[in-house]
Amino acid sequence: MAAKLLGLDKLATFVRIIRENGGILNSLKTLYRTDELKTGTLVGVDKYGNRYYENNMYFVGRNRWVMYADKVGLNYDGSQVPPEWFGWLHYKTDLPPHKDPTRPKYKWMLDHQPNMSGTNQAYMPYSTTKPKIEPWQPQ
Repeated sequence: MAAKLLGLDKLATFVRIIRENGGILNSLKTLYRTDELKTGTLVGVDKYGNRYYENNMYFVGRNRWVMYADKVGLNYDGSQVPPEWFGWLHYKTDLPPHKDPTRPKYKWMLDHQPNMSGTNQAYMPYSTTKPKIEPWQPQ
């Protein structure tokens, strides 16, 4: 009872979170990348290196999260989550993709590709019609 009044239970939780995030330096790195420190069980890793966690002690909607691969640094966004893990993150299924027997996988299915807007691989449509205005060509 006295420990709770002095706030020592919160300190113990803080120390446990620091330990589970890999120490002080890794916790600072995680805090810099995501603006929060969480603790949870690792549910799975996708083929792109993203790690998926769950902790049901948090509120629903905040109890499943992704830690993006270290190779992307601070340049991460939601389109880097593959569709099968997207369904798990957004509660479309309670089974992670590696434990779901009903998840279809066919030969014709393409690999996931994140949104490439703003990069040199972005989709650029081209026109097949003749332009209405022709640029001036000096002689």
